Amino acid sequence: MILIKSPQEIEAMRRAGAVVGRFFEEVKPLIRPGTATWALEEFADRFIQRWGVKSAFKGYMGYPAHLCTSLNEEVVHGIPSKERIAREGDILSIDFGVALDGYYGDAAKTFAVGTVDPASLRLMEATERSLYAGIEAARPGNRLGDISEAVQSVVEGAGFSVVRDFVGHGIGRSMHEEPQVPNFGTRGTGPRLHPGMTLAIEPMVNAGGWAVKVLKDGWTVVTRDSGWSAHFEHTVAITENGFRILSLP
Repeated sequence: MILIKSPQEIEAMRRAGAVVGRFFEEVKPLIRPGTATWALEEFADRFIQRWGVKSAFKGYMGYPAHLCTSLNEEVVHGIPSKERIAREGDILSIDFGVALDGYYGDAAKTFAVGTVDPASLRLMEATERSLYAGIEAARPGNRLGDISEAVQSVVEGAGFSVVRDFVGHGIGRSMHEEPQVPNFGTRGTGPRLHPGMTLAIEPMVNAGGWAVKVLKDGWTVVTRDSGWSAHFEHTVAITENGFRILSLP
């Protein structure tokens, strides 16, 4: 069942999302060559305490950290580690979420570590552009497949591949709600979009093929062909007037 949120609930989600957006502003200066992903996790722990919010990820289905930090060929759910060091030219995807007053906010962004090559910049740019294409389609009267097709069209038009094993999701009082939000699909299909629906739209895009696998830690998802991957996400509400991005600072 897809849960419809009241304007008051959407405003509560906006407050949670604003904290998430603030996190990405504050963490950006820390992402530089030589930084261990564990240092970013320690920053996230301090940030969560400072803002008085609940971590959305730590403890969720046994996940051990506040952040997902995924480097290069890691697609999503990379676990922060003292041994995982960001190097010049890497790309680093960070996924972060919080709960505030019983409502969740969730977002992700891929960062360049130092100076990256043009191919990596194109991958990041196409992934972010596909996110906003999906958000543009998140309007009342459209269908869920319109979001999916918009994302896929931008990604494949740029010569990249959409991950198919992991998708976006509904969000609200729970971190994951119905419906699933694939980043591939057919326009005019799927549930009708109505005001009050709240979605986490999150393209995960590979430079090579779309196939992925999960490492032995049970969490870290990597590309099967070792190509690099980018990930961008926002929490979005569908309103009477169109879409509203809730995970901005």
